[in-house]
Amino acid sequence: MTLEETLAQIKPLDKNAMDVAAKRWDSIAKPLHSLGKMEKLVIQIAGITGNPDIKIQKRALVAMCADNGVVEEGVTQTGQEVTAIVAENFLSGDTSACVMSRQCGTKVIPVDIGMAVDTKVSKELKVAYGTANMTKGPAMTRAQAVQALEAGIEMVRRLKEEGYGLLATGEMGIGNTTTSSAVASVLLDRSVEEMTGRGAGLSGDGLNRKINAIRKAIEVNQPDPKDAIGVLAKVGGFDIAGMAGMFLGGAALGVPVVIDGFISCVAALIAQRICPLVGEYMIASHVSKEPAARLILEALGKEAVIHGEMCLGEGSGAVALFPFLDMGIAVYDSMSTFEDIHVEQYEELV
Repeated sequence: MTLEETLAQIKPLDKNAMDVAAKRWDSIAKPLHSLGKMEKLVIQIAGITGNPDIKIQKRALVAMCADNGVVEEGVTQTGQEVTAIVAENFLSGDTSACVMSRQCGTKVIPVDIGMAVDTKVSKELKVAYGTANMTKGPAMTRAQAVQALEAGIEMVRRLKEEGYGLLATGEMGIGNTTTSSAVASVLLDRSVEEMTGRGAGLSGDGLNRKINAIRKAIEVNQPDPKDAIGVLAKVGGFDIAGMAGMFLGGAALGVPVVIDGFISCVAALIAQRICPLVGEYMIASHVSKEPAARLILEALGKEAVIHGEMCLGEGSGAVALFPFLDMGIAVYDSMSTFEDIHVEQYEELV
């Protein structure tokens, strides 16, 4: 599916399915709305899929893997070679997110959308061998940005065909908190300092280099905050674009897609700026420890479930939400109703 075709398919959530799900919750033998966000998320998923019969047993974490030319500016603690190492570890199941995914029955699927080298990870959707250094010019061309968005859309299409009912967004790419901070600073019209954290453990000097690199990239490229794809192309990354495409694809194809942490939040913000209706479809998992994450969630109008001070990335926060969803759906599917136990149903009190 092209980006244009995808955008044309995005409609508001299915209110009828949501009403049926809400009535089901109200009929269950417990105080009204007493499971809070569990109930809200199940109702939202009914609206996303258009079906109050919720099926999310088959789920996947899609890890978009890409390299960023801005690492030349000394903005990271580790070298670019780590991207490829961790990407292959996704295949062997040897990352934190993989361990967490096994715990909740989730398949991890790494995608080489733009790594600097080829690895054992499939490169079928690869856009280029890393982005350019955004302090010297655009990180990618606009055509590449659209291609990367369409790669994310394609992943959702394939996984829906394979019967997956719930997707988590993840990423791997040394330097991607730098690109994410740059995009967030432009789209939210906030200072670079406010949007930039230490990423994977930068020193004070490293943080200053990171802030200066972002400032320079914005100055050199002059991204227009009203043009989300342009901002993505000028100061973003292929991994961010791939995840943004997943949010767009999820909305078009009726597949729930869960936001992870800071980098995934930035991708969600891009998708929402491209098509505001997409915001209704996004599910927020947790509030990342990175300073800008909370501000982005507020801009998206999202309340995350988990406040765990996590900032690992890889999709770890997104899959941490899955057991919470499973428990909610178990109650929704199997709990007795007031009618079943011959008790008068609670009424909504004003």
